[in-house]
Amino acid sequence: MRAVRSPRIKICCIQSLDEARLAIDYGASALGLVSTMPSGPGVIPEERIGEIADAVPPPIGTFLLTSFRSADQIITQQRRCRTNVIQICDTLTDGTHRDIRRALPGIALVQVIHVTGEESFRQAVAGAGDVDALLLDSGRPSLAVKELGGTGRTHDWQISRKIRESVDVPIFLAGGLTPANVATAVHEVGPFALDVCSGVRTDSMLDEGKLKKFFDAASGVIQIGL
Repeated sequence: MRAVRSPRIKICCIQSLDEARLAIDYGASALGLVSTMPSGPGVIPEERIGEIADAVPPPIGTFLLTSFRSADQIITQQRRCRTNVIQICDTLTDGTHRDIRRALPGIALVQVIHVTGEESFRQAVAGAGDVDALLLDSGRPSLAVKELGGTGRTHDWQISRKIRESVDVPIFLAGGLTPANVATAVHEVGPFALDVCSGVRTDSMLDEGKLKKFFDAASGVIQIGL
């Protein structure tokens, strides 16, 4: 039986240093910094991503959310933004995760899997060996205008649990999490970490009241033997 613990929490769509400090004050282990996306909330200029990444103390994870599909483009972007984690929100079509690792030693790689059906399970199992973690989200990359995150929707958590049980890397659970459903999500999936954006925001701004409720709800959940 594994030790009892609550999942770690990543606050995504961070807009400013003030939001970063607020999230960290409440206990965030990681911050999501969104670069250019085809759709969705939270996009900020790369210059601001770099400023926030430079100001955040270790061991807080600073995640660069990228929609690029070229390893070379991702490598160049990370060097501009200086985060310690890259969150790849789409599938690579040019180059590999190994190419990124060779170019950026010490930078963690997290691959997003958009849970849309059983094909997502196969994709997750096939790709888990190339990255440090998987992030399970509710985007729809097949749409004409891709959704690569920030949808505010949940997905089929049973598939997410099946993925978690079948891979050897940590699982971040994203997609429609709120103070009201986070306990159920943890019990059903058993993730290493939770990733939340819209569930702790009001009018796109980080809402301290919702943030507190989310951390209170998540910290009250324990996982035994997962």
